[in-house]
Amino acid sequence: MLHKVNIAGMTMDPASNTPIIILKTEEGAHTVPIWIGLLEATSIASALQNIKFDRPMTHDLFRNFSELMNISVAKIEVCDLKDNTFYARIFFLSEQGAFDIDARPSDAIAIALRFSAPIYVDDKVLEKAGPPENRGEMEDESEEGKKWADYLSNLDADDFGKYKI
Repeated sequence: MLHKVNIAGMTMDPASNTPIIILKTEEGAHTVPIWIGLLEATSIASALQNIKFDRPMTHDLFRNFSELMNISVAKIEVCDLKDNTFYARIFFLSEQGAFDIDARPSDAIAIALRFSAPIYVDDKVLEKAGPPENRGEMEDESEEGKKWADYLSNLDADDFGKYKI
């Protein structure tokens, strides 16, 4: 089953200085933190804040090309989580029919924002990305792993700046 999500916030991982995007289900029961690249975080933040640049960024260029070819984005899905790597698919509509392609979640989200397309997360991702108490046992039993498990299990949307990077 798919769950519609919104971007609850963006923050920086204090240990690695890597951006994290937080997706939250519309029902509000689940949050999914996804570590992303700085360039993708900048692209997502600029779309969320409606910042326009003199020259198109990569995701803007993709949108411009897609629109020129009469292709729209119907939705994106964060569809899997394997070995700490998230997977996504972008679903397109064109005059020739519907099709979808594999993408990194950060790119898919940046593109979805530019097309005002909905973002969904699959059940299996929510289960795998859920708090440690929902998974049965913690995968990393080290002190560092316990620290991150506590941090992630206590995440709340109010803890994040509104789309700040």
